[in-house]
Amino acid sequence: MRAVVVGGGVSGLGAALRLRDAGLDVTVVEAGTRWGGKLAPVRVGDLVLDGGAESMLARRPEAVGLADALGLAARRTTPTTAKPRVLVEGEPRPIPPSLQGVPVDPAALRPLLTAGAAAYAEAEPDRPAPPLPNDLPIGAYVDERFGPEVTDRLLEPLLGGVYAGRSRTLSFASVAPALFAAARTGGSLAGHARASLRPGAGPVFAGLVGGVHALVDALVERLGQEGADLRLRTTATALRRVGTGVVVTTSAGAVEADVVVLAAPAPATSRLLAGVLPGTAALAALEDVPYASVAVVTMVVRGLAPADSGLLVPPGQLPTVKALTYSATKWGWVGDQVRAAYGDDVTALRVSVGRAGEAEVLQVDDETLVRRSLAEVSGLPGWEDAQLVDAAVSRWGGGLPQFRVGHVDLVDELRRELQGVPGVALAGAYLDGVGLPACLASADAAAEKVLSDLGGRIDVPHTTAAPAGER
Repeated sequence: MRAVVVGGGVSGLGAALRLRDAGLDVTVVEAGTRWGGKLAPVRVGDLVLDGGAESMLARRPEAVGLADALGLAARRTTPTTAKPRVLVEGEPRPIPPSLQGVPVDPAALRPLLTAGAAAYAEAEPDRPAPPLPNDLPIGAYVDERFGPEVTDRLLEPLLGGVYAGRSRTLSFASVAPALFAAARTGGSLAGHARASLRPGAGPVFAGLVGGVHALVDALVERLGQEGADLRLRTTATALRRVGTGVVVTTSAGAVEADVVVLAAPAPATSRLLAGVLPGTAALAALEDVPYASVAVVTMVVRGLAPADSGLLVPPGQLPTVKALTYSATKWGWVGDQVRAAYGDDVTALRVSVGRAGEAEVLQVDDETLVRRSLAEVSGLPGWEDAQLVDAAVSRWGGGLPQFRVGHVDLVDELRRELQGVPGVALAGAYLDGVGLPACLASADAAAEKVLSDLGGRIDVPHTTAAPAGER
């Protein structure tokens, strides 16, 4: 039996490994020049760090389990005890406890808010809260429950760091599914958020010494060892059924297979699906899923000694920068590498730029982007004596799907329609979430679907009810 996987990001590679382990001959085609999607290294000065995703959720099994299965267990690590802050009116302030930016203790919001806004937020538990009938923007509901300042100063920067999106357009059901399910029963949103916390479940995030991008290297190596056919610079242009199998037309010729997993971004997947699932409303909606472009500016800086792990920047606080991650403070292995390469007076950090609807701020060359970002952050407290040693830019054009209201229904409908199309399945960040576990869960589900279509099964974790905040 033969399988073809379209897309060489972590979702596609994960699906390919599942299918190869099940005994299928696997071909993976990737239009780009490298594997891994948003997992990629960046070299800056004497360092090699993560230029894309730098962590994975530790409380879901998919990513950490895959790392262990690929022989990376000894490299697993967790962040230091340093905490991030949020920039409000030019001052880094502690971040109150929350679930993805939804407060769990309204009284703890006082240091973040004006007096009137704090009073409104503290009354949230006593405010009538009828059951939610339908999906809605999470920011709009937090506006209603806690007031706009809470959305602007807490929810927006936290969700912006994950999705590069706008909380007042992001689907509540998509970005916080378990919390949305609780809100549908009515009652205090702070109470539901507090009840959803898992304080004894261990660290929220994990990383890999040397960088999370090592997961891609290990996947590619394992697939190569197991005989998978891995083809870079190969664009899939069409998909059609032939008998009981499929044919994927590519820039390098046709690939025949018994099953196919489409792990490309939503617009490309929509165009390919048109060959086997033509003319449906869900297919048209899939092509319209918007994406946000972002950039990560990795800097090596002398004369800066941050005690915090990072700084979240709400919209309007700085012209274009949305967050800083003080990598050498947040990750022990990064700090060790920096000290070994540069000494004790140098640190490494990441500056994140770009939100949904702001593609124009990225339409400058790398030198300008570095210079502008440095100028913006140089006015922050603690940066008075900072000197840039080196910098590198990682760009992710159209990198992050935006989950609009109704997105869960769209994904459910697509999967229902594909139940009638044997041997075809979907994987990727646009389905259930942008984090590594969600991507790998979609890969597991896609592999299970096409293997079931063939009359076989694999044992995959059940991941359809992810805990709130863990998408």
